[in-house]
Amino acid sequence: MKDERLTSENPMALEAAEQSASVTMPLITIDRLRMETDGDGVTTLIASKGCPLSCRYCINKKILSDAIPCRSVTPQELLDMVKIDDLYFRATNGGVVFGGGESLLHARFIRAFADIAPKEWVIWAETSLNVPEELLREALPAVDRWIIDIKDMNPEIYRAYTGLSNERVKENLRILAAEGRDADVLVRVPLIPGYNTEEDCRRSIDELTSIGKWYRYDPFPYVIREEAPAGKGETK
Repeated sequence: MKDERLTSENPMALEAAEQSASVTMPLITIDRLRMETDGDGVTTLIASKGCPLSCRYCINKKILSDAIPCRSVTPQELLDMVKIDDLYFRATNGGVVFGGGESLLHARFIRAFADIAPKEWVIWAETSLNVPEELLREALPAVDRWIIDIKDMNPEIYRAYTGLSNERVKENLRILAAEGRDADVLVRVPLIPGYNTEEDCRRSIDELTSIGKWYRYDPFPYVIREEAPAGKGETK
């Protein structure tokens, strides 16, 4: 852990502590000791409330409900909860994964947490990137690695599945590439039953490759517990 004196002689530490005390995040759950599920090494997933999307097969729709119990925490409170696994993080090049919901809705919190967390921890953000540019730029200095679920790069498929445009996603991908962060990104390219095809996934990867030299791709099939909408999913 950091051993910094919070005095006027150490203004950066003082500023970090003040910010840590003033910003909060609606915490839903903490999932410890995950092995290369989200991020590399041993990680702890931090699930927060809130998401701009309405994905048809969302596996965590409770994050959209006002009835879901959550706890408002400060960065220091969260650090106190997760530091129990400090040795695991350091030994495996692991760390903390901010998820949700949409992690970047809490970009200011992530940045404040990174300011007080041990620098040896890797900070990951799981995100759809469908957020305003200013939230991405707020998180950029704090996040070491990114896991981006792009759903599909085709605007029509994306809107049908999520209910929103993917223009923000594409623009934020361009920002990450322009900032030289494409090497820090894992891009998830899902095959979504009833919404896209393997050919759509290949086209998405082609378009992504034209934007940046991404760290790696993760093409995978969604596993759902309900029947896909009829009449969709034909080869395009």
